[in-house]
Amino acid sequence: MNQTFKAGLIISPLLLTFCTRGSQDKPSGERPNILIVMGDDISYPHMGAYGTKWVKTPGFDRVAAEGILFRNAYTPNAKSSPSRACFLTGLNSWQLEEAANHVPFFPPKFRSFMESLSANGYSTGHTAKGWAPGVALDSVSNPRQLTGKAYNSKKLTPPTTGISEIDYASNFEEFLNTKDAGSPFCFWYGSLEPHRIYEYGSGVSKGGKKTVETGNIPAFWPDDERVRNDMLDYAFEIEHFDNHLVKMLEILEKRGELENTIVIVTADNGMPFPRVKGQAYEYSNHMPLAVMWGKGIKKPGREVNDYISFIDFAPTLLEVAGISPSASGMHKMEGKSFSDIFSSRKKGFIDKKRDHVLIGKERHDVGRPDDAGYPIRGLIKDGFLYLKNYIPERWPAGNPETGYLNCDGSPTKTRILNIRRSGISSEFWKLNFGKRDDDELYNITGDPECLVNLANDPGYNVIRRRLNNQLYDELLKQEDPRIKGNGDVFDKYPYADSRTKDFYNRYMKGEIHRKTAGWVDSTDFETKGF
Repeated sequence: MNQTFKAGLIISPLLLTFCTRGSQDKPSGERPNILIVMGDDISYPHMGAYGTKWVKTPGFDRVAAEGILFRNAYTPNAKSSPSRACFLTGLNSWQLEEAANHVPFFPPKFRSFMESLSANGYSTGHTAKGWAPGVALDSVSNPRQLTGKAYNSKKLTPPTTGISEIDYASNFEEFLNTKDAGSPFCFWYGSLEPHRIYEYGSGVSKGGKKTVETGNIPAFWPDDERVRNDMLDYAFEIEHFDNHLVKMLEILEKRGELENTIVIVTADNGMPFPRVKGQAYEYSNHMPLAVMWGKGIKKPGREVNDYISFIDFAPTLLEVAGISPSASGMHKMEGKSFSDIFSSRKKGFIDKKRDHVLIGKERHDVGRPDDAGYPIRGLIKDGFLYLKNYIPERWPAGNPETGYLNCDGSPTKTRILNIRRSGISSEFWKLNFGKRDDDELYNITGDPECLVNLANDPGYNVIRRRLNNQLYDELLKQEDPRIKGNGDVFDKYPYADSRTKDFYNRYMKGEIHRKTAGWVDSTDFETKGF
């Protein structure tokens, strides 16, 4: 996605304020503040607290040290719009109708927890990217504020051409200065980094970086200078994101607000590289997560292995804010509060029931005939990732002739495609862009890069059937249209951006040029061999 569109994500008219004040179970003075820190495209474990040395993240590391570091946090859907919708509503993407897709019209029937907080005495706001991209209107077509009022007026001189000019920390301070006096707050810091595009070589030239640690280049990419530079540029943008977190923590500390503020630091989906963002593998859905709350977390400094899904945040935050289900106005949520982990003193696995998560996807970016998606459902449990690809005859990252558009343009992407075209090897291309089997099964404990598909290995039949049966049973209970035989509905929902509607067919007819897809390199479009 080019920088123009990247910046454009922040100015979508999501401006509705719910004015109704619901009942409150706790006086506002006792209720915690909430700071949500959402990176744009970061994979686990690319934070210092997880042991990664080539990314410096003192802000995230402080939150982990003074709070809880979670080792098994997952988004149900590894793309911006649906991932953030799950976070805000407490529902899996296949339960959210149009909001299961990328760039959708957000259904009026689903309320966000920030709208609920606003209706129950909280001041709410966001900077940069809240819920996006897409359009959110109420039942009479008024714009909604899914993440509160936007604060984007404060600017800075960005260190690279790929980094936003929005001064996130200063806008957070502006929000604090202008919010209702005495009210608790919920603020969403939605960084536009490390989303593409990057200034190539900036990690070395401006970030002072030298190299990625040996063994940190995934085996599904070539290990060469261009790919390493791409990863260092990604790391530099993560550090910019984290730098503003450091400043926000300092602002809260100076105001005496930090102790009573829940700080949640995570990302919406995995890194914007091939086989990661927009897919359903370990690097796609496994998210960094640290939470601190001086007044509410017992025994800080713990590491927790319980499985946390993004759908668990909405019920957790409404609960700690003292807002009952009847007062929340929320749709019945699938997620479960994990506030018990805050009050526990245990580390490792705490709640035996939190032993798995569900993941999946429908339609993401353009690039297939008739705006079709690539439907997947999956289950992560007992060290295994099981995936069901419902229409494997489709191209998983989008069609070759339209540039594999569900994979952001990058030096890494172009390098993989050029290696195949040169005739040297097609193995990297197969892993990143080739078609897949109906079923996939990976031992992510020993194979976190998901290189060896065990689904057809007779020795894993029992595990595959067990995970398949559990996945089917849970999706049936959740009334997933894909399981109930109505999965085509997801392909029929329109894109909210007219530029993307029917992109494939218009492109093939010559009605639009490949430059319209500004988030890919023009050389990524395949012209032969398919």
